[in-house]
Amino acid sequence: MDLKFIIDEIQKADPEVYEKLSPRREILKSFGAKVAVAALPLALGSMFKKAYGKVTDVVLDTLNFALELEYIEFNFYHQYNLVSGLIAGGDAAAFATIEAHELAHVNFLRKAIQASGGTVYTPTHYSGGDPVTGSPISPASYDFTAGGTFADIASNYATFLAVSQTFEDTGVRAYKGQAANLQSNLDVLTDALQIHSVEARHAAHVRNIRRLAGATANKPWITGNTAPAAPAQGSYNGEDNTTQGGVVITTLSGVSGNVSTNAATEAFDEPLTKDQIVTIVTPFIRP
Repeated sequence: MDLKFIIDEIQKADPEVYEKLSPRREILKSFGAKVAVAALPLALGSMFKKAYGKVTDVVLDTLNFALELEYIEFNFYHQYNLVSGLIAGGDAAAFATIEAHELAHVNFLRKAIQASGGTVYTPTHYSGGDPVTGSPISPASYDFTAGGTFADIASNYATFLAVSQTFEDTGVRAYKGQAANLQSNLDVLTDALQIHSVEARHAAHVRNIRRLAGATANKPWITGNTAPAAPAQGSYNGEDNTTQGGVVITTLSGVSGNVSTNAATEAFDEPLTKDQIVTIVTPFIRP
């Protein structure tokens, strides 16, 4: 077990983890020569319990579901960042950063699940390796053409961007939809929402790249329940909601003039259920 790697990955996803525990140097010192290698998993689990409290089965299941989505996103970017000439030169650095973020999310979720006493699931459709043993899940586990629907994704930058936007928008709504399952542990909820905010920045950046690339109808937000040239409508169903917390946004009291329906739908991302997410991503997973 690479303890320094685990702690580095925790810090990437949760910069405040050390304030929840003790200074970094003291953590490393406490896991030094006094702790036998065989006892490290138990000791690290205790560290997580101190930082995050009791981690329930519902929380662990939710983290595993988030991990599946992060694997899809990481492998998507990892595969197409390596395709020479696909990504416009000026955008290459941004997509390399997005890939690095997705990998950090993968590593954080894996280590957090294991260190909290949970089991990292190994879904049968993952042909690229076993996350429990550390073997990488590879892009071979996925079909990012979705059975040929996006057959030119490796050669057409516009297609790559459209699929990227769908993954990022779906990720944002997925984390929001699963947030309720994490409310029993506010620290875990906070960390999940931090990842959610990163996914939201990815989504906005990809939409802006599409706009700058010439798709002038694209913008860094969604109006109603449609996004121009969206390859998966399921990623946007329900986004036309104009009621939040029981309040109809278009008729807010105290507002000079009514809020337009377009503005009301643009103001919030709506949550997706687990079943809705599975329906969206299934075409991209090899049977």
